[in-house]
Amino acid sequence: MTPALSLDARFGRWQRMALTVGAVAMVVALIDLLLDREEFLRSYLYGYLYWTGMGLGCLVILMMHHVVGGKWGMPIRRMCEAGARTLPFMALLLIPILFGVRILYPWAQPEAISDANIQSKASYLNVPFFVGRAVFYFAIWFLYSFLLSKWSAQQDRTGDDRLISKMRSLSAPGLVVLTLVATFAFVDWIMSLEPNWFSTIYGAMFLVGEVLEAFAFVIALVILLSKTSPIKEIITPQHVHDLGNMMFAFMVLWAYLSFSQFLIIWSGNLPEEIPWYLNRLRGGWGWVALAEVIFHFAVPFGLLLLRAVKRKEDRLFRVCLLLIVMRLVDVFWITEPSFFRQHLRIHWIDFVIPVAIGGLWLSVFFWQLRSRPLLPERDPRLQGAPRETVAF
Repeated sequence: MTPALSLDARFGRWQRMALTVGAVAMVVALIDLLLDREEFLRSYLYGYLYWTGMGLGCLVILMMHHVVGGKWGMPIRRMCEAGARTLPFMALLLIPILFGVRILYPWAQPEAISDANIQSKASYLNVPFFVGRAVFYFAIWFLYSFLLSKWSAQQDRTGDDRLISKMRSLSAPGLVVLTLVATFAFVDWIMSLEPNWFSTIYGAMFLVGEVLEAFAFVIALVILLSKTSPIKEIITPQHVHDLGNMMFAFMVLWAYLSFSQFLIIWSGNLPEEIPWYLNRLRGGWGWVALAEVIFHFAVPFGLLLLRAVKRKEDRLFRVCLLLIVMRLVDVFWITEPSFFRQHLRIHWIDFVIPVAIGGLWLSVFFWQLRSRPLLPERDPRLQGAPRETVAF
């Protein structure tokens, strides 16, 4: 059996496993939907946000690679393209949230009419406009994903170097557009869970977290495939080191933005802002916040400072797994206190829903990954990749 067929068989097996696990978990989750619709929708929202962020993060990494170039992105480019092409599927999975808007969001509930602050935002926070904006967000994301994937496939067929400039020209302003669109999406889907609270740094903070989780995922995957053709023919310790540096940079940026938001709000101590943190630091939520400080920042920060970790695939793989898990914890910590305030409450469905959505997302991801060669072999930057360079 040729290496290509062996790799295709491996992706096929992973796809079937992910689909099976996701389908079984979703059936179990639907039982909870029949028993407690509100509980199901709350858990579904945070699971959905996490896995949509994985696809969106892949799209951001892909556009970054086209803008800045560099050989660091060549081993993961097709993985990022496949992740970005999952976004139309995630648009379909948004439907339960759109049907549950009046259950999840206070501004959409009948009693909101008595809240003057919410009513002052009614021209923006209303159900028809909310749904229309969601369609617009996914249309923008799909457009960029479609064009970049189309031109990448065209480069495989023709080897036309001009397509590199074409993808760069689309991606450079596209990163600005993507940041703005994602910010509005997070305001709609997460911040509006508490419509009396706002933060201007919130959208950037959440987007950086999504890029971080996507980096952790694709780096872990490329490490898993590093002993298999065609990845093993081009991957070097320098590639792994550079990818570790990229993940480290976004982890530090996420920590900086998160701490900046906390410091500004805590020092301001304003009644319309400070309750957001009080709800997430009391009643057991404080322990989750402490775990985030330790395992989402302090431990990975110390490990990724070490060249010996970033140059060793097995060690970097463990750091990636830690960040993948802690990103899910972070989304849970951000989302769930909006419903339960100062009381930590974990339901069994909080574990099942992320597995269900994640299994379905991974099955679509591996299906997309199988549809094209794993490497853009006619890209001149891949052909000129060095076997080894000096690490900093």
